[in-house]
Amino acid sequence: MKRRIIAVLLAAAMTCSLAACGSNGGEEPSKEKKEEKTEDDAGDNADTDTDAPEQSVVKWNCGTSGNVLLTIAEDKGYLEEEGITIEYVQANANADAMTLLATGKVDVVSNAGTSNPLQQIASGVDLTIFGGHMVEGCMPVVAKKGAEWKGIESFIGKKVAVNPSYFAFTGAVMDLGYENPLEAVDWEIYSDYNDALAAVTRGEVEYALMGTGQNLSVQEMAKSGEIDIVSYQSEIMENYSCCRMEAQTKWVNDNPNTVKAVIRALLRAQSYYEANKDEAVELHAKKIEATEEYVAAYMLDDEHYFVSVDPLKNSVIRAWEILDKTGFLDEKAKEIKIEDHLNTELYEEALAEATELYKEEAPEFYESARTFFEENDK
Repeated sequence: MKRRIIAVLLAAAMTCSLAACGSNGGEEPSKEKKEEKTEDDAGDNADTDTDAPEQSVVKWNCGTSGNVLLTIAEDKGYLEEEGITIEYVQANANADAMTLLATGKVDVVSNAGTSNPLQQIASGVDLTIFGGHMVEGCMPVVAKKGAEWKGIESFIGKKVAVNPSYFAFTGAVMDLGYENPLEAVDWEIYSDYNDALAAVTRGEVEYALMGTGQNLSVQEMAKSGEIDIVSYQSEIMENYSCCRMEAQTKWVNDNPNTVKAVIRALLRAQSYYEANKDEAVELHAKKIEATEEYVAAYMLDDEHYFVSVDPLKNSVIRAWEILDKTGFLDEKAKEIKIEDHLNTELYEEALAEATELYKEEAPEFYESARTFFEENDK
């Protein structure tokens, strides 16, 4: 089809600045534009549609908390326009999601963090990170009411309920000059965030990291004077890379048009999300069968919750290096070049194509997405 045959030319066109207009980023394409695209597509059928998705149904795991960009892309018909249907595959935990991916029972995983796929790659599983979900996941650091907080240095010598595989914290401790962050802090591992929270209130640990889904209960406890929210993971390390989108490398290589179709749809969804967050809360709460209050507690926190389809290559490499230095990667990691498992080319092509097709919907969004890519993936 014409829209992707011209992709080669679009890379050069991306260097030109986008004309500003009064669009709010949440408008649907005009009827005329949709008709024009339909006519173009029909006229290009003679090309046997070689740029059509290789796989129309994509099996996807996005955890119990879901993926707001998928929610919007489905609701607004963006995925349908790309010829993509999502088949959701459930898993009980991140490790289970990784097993489903490694065994080919799911095509894409988007909510299993960054450490999990990197550890899988280090152990020899051939995965490729090609996009993203949450850049920052609104994960609070809590302590008992009145606790002292001077930044990450407050962790030194203290007992904290933070899994040291959370590289934002160990990386920040190393930035203070400690070569072995595992010895500088007494890291306590809890399998459940609620158990970690209880440990704080009982005085068993000084600080605890909470998950995105704990925001509502944590905020209520802070209001009642039981605890303090002293920081967020995103304040410890900016753009730390909360959740990436990954698939088996063979699947990515065999389905480049499918990958780009998904990315284009999610980029449109991200544009809509950024301009219509209140509606996004309503849509996503319904999707994951939660209350709007629960979803709003994290999704409307613009300082600490940040979603993006961008692969975030530089942050992923930083995470890999921290995990390697702190011993959370298999020894095979020494022989692996992580860049070989990061595909930014398909995202860059899809961004150029989406910009050409949909920039009138939200010119500022597509310009900022390009700038973000240049800053975080080059």
